[in-house]
Amino acid sequence: MPDPVLDLITIGRSSVDLYGQQIGGRLEDMGTFVKAVGGCPANIAIGTARLGLKSALVSRVGNEQMGRFILEQLAREGVVTGGVAIDPKRLTALVILGVRDETTFPLIFYRTDCADAALAPEDINPDFIASARAIVVTGTHFAAPSPAEAQKKAIRIARENGRKVVFDIDYRPNLWGLAGHADGESRYIRSDRVTQHLQAILPDCDLIVGTEEELHIAGGSENTLEAIRTIRSLSAATIVCKRGPMGCVVFPDAIPESLDEGIRGPGFPVEVYNVLGAGDAFLSGFLRGWLGGEPLETACAWANACGAFAVSRLLCSPENPTFPELQFFLKNGSPHRALRRDEAINHIHWATTRRAVALPMLAFAIDHRVQLEEMADAAGVPHSRIARFKTLAVTAAARVADGRPGFGMLLDGSYGREALFRARDHGFWVARPLEKPGSRPLALECEEAGALGTELAEWPVDHIAKVLCFYHPEDPEPLRAAQEAMLLRVARTCRQVGREMLVEIIASRHGPVGPDTVAAILERLYALGIRPDWWKLEPQADPAAWAAIDAVIAREDPWCRGVLLLGLEAPEAALAASFRLGRCAKSVQGFAVGRTIFAQPARDWLSGAIDDEGAIMAMAAGFARLVTAWEEAEEQA
Repeated sequence: MPDPVLDLITIGRSSVDLYGQQIGGRLEDMGTFVKAVGGCPANIAIGTARLGLKSALVSRVGNEQMGRFILEQLAREGVVTGGVAIDPKRLTALVILGVRDETTFPLIFYRTDCADAALAPEDINPDFIASARAIVVTGTHFAAPSPAEAQKKAIRIARENGRKVVFDIDYRPNLWGLAGHADGESRYIRSDRVTQHLQAILPDCDLIVGTEEELHIAGGSENTLEAIRTIRSLSAATIVCKRGPMGCVVFPDAIPESLDEGIRGPGFPVEVYNVLGAGDAFLSGFLRGWLGGEPLETACAWANACGAFAVSRLLCSPENPTFPELQFFLKNGSPHRALRRDEAINHIHWATTRRAVALPMLAFAIDHRVQLEEMADAAGVPHSRIARFKTLAVTAAARVADGRPGFGMLLDGSYGREALFRARDHGFWVARPLEKPGSRPLALECEEAGALGTELAEWPVDHIAKVLCFYHPEDPEPLRAAQEAMLLRVARTCRQVGREMLVEIIASRHGPVGPDTVAAILERLYALGIRPDWWKLEPQADPAAWAAIDAVIAREDPWCRGVLLLGLEAPEAALAASFRLGRCAKSVQGFAVGRTIFAQPARDWLSGAIDDEGAIMAMAAGFARLVTAWEEAEEQA
């Protein structure tokens, strides 16, 4: 057989989890929910992919929006989806969950004739199974005949090809028909029938993982040590017993006289926020060590740490740590028992799990409001005409992009609402302004109508919150303090609601700018805890200025996506020169230019000198010239 190309294939449930956000309330009273990929095998596939393994999933999803959400999110996480079948007859499984308190987690499975429960032997491709070093089968998918036969087929293929079989007992009594719909959180009900089913699986396994209750159901005894001894009599597998706050204990060989005599790793005492999904995170960490050939003590430490992250956060798969995040935690620990309060860890989590973007980013900025209003006034036409012009700008940008990645737009919601819809048609990267135009100190336009968090929550999840601040290091202290407070508030709110942030700094209008001016501004804002995903900065005339900016970003936030150069209505030749100089900086990753492209076409169109097509052609030509200038600068860098 050829060498495996995958580390791991997980098999079984894939669902959409809808988590109630009102912590401490009854599920009956919850009013808002957040959506995430769920289901034990899907969670493990994502968790191991985040930790650096090449993972895949075998499951089924419906041919509808929830199924597509699962497939798209798995792909974003780096999970291979070739084994996920699209079922045209069934809906994707749903789970509705809540957090009542530390011991009560109301949960409803919506799985009547769902897609993943229809997994069948024909969904198991022998070549695909053989392409992985290990497979993970899960207990809940042995509860029905068809998925049980599918998993048994996968086990046979894995054994025939010398691959490892991992058994996550994953016992959910109500999925075995032992509890009612309202008892989804039930973790253990004794059943000889279930024990008989599971014990038939044990001899073919290389790794068996479960909580004490899950080992009870597999071993047929409510005495944990006795249950483990029964499992050992049936299987030579390494047995992992998850013990919640006490960590885990591993038995690779003979079973000792007490649980404490097994192999253990360090525990990580944290505040329990939500235990749902903790076992999947735990197994992800263990598999990263076990499949990587690490000592079992190391695998236990990674597993316990991943489980600690999961119980300290709300969701399941989205909360799994990435490998850089895990390593940071193991090296530095945390001063917080509630890990979700640790800003350093949360920043790494955010930066290493956000959606990928193509770089460089070449953006047409037309989020301007006041400038276009002035042009409309000069032409004697109503401001309502501006909205139409912005849709023409999207068409112009689309002609230049021609379907290529790495193109974007800056658009506002005031006049650009329709343009925002059309930008979505072309898959553009989109940033949207929050600032009240020209405000100093910085003020937010949205606060005239409502709160910042509410505004951001209404945006598509991939829209970037852009805020322009006219900031200079020599500003009077009250002004500087007010601006910094607003920037910090925006930064924190963006993280809370899961939106990227772009900070635009213009210093030159309010004081002299030297080689260290902008770097000093960035350093000050980083010191306050402001870590934007993007910076938008003025072109620098001195290579030393870019070197200083590079040094600050590399030191304070190596996860920063980069700097976009702004235009300030500079002539094209001047911008081309600034591109050449900026490309020498590692942090400069594109441009976001506006009036250089649209100012004259806007005046001509608003005055009636050119028609729609004329405006589109003029803007497309200007944008294309800047793209060419950027590409030439890259070649010379």
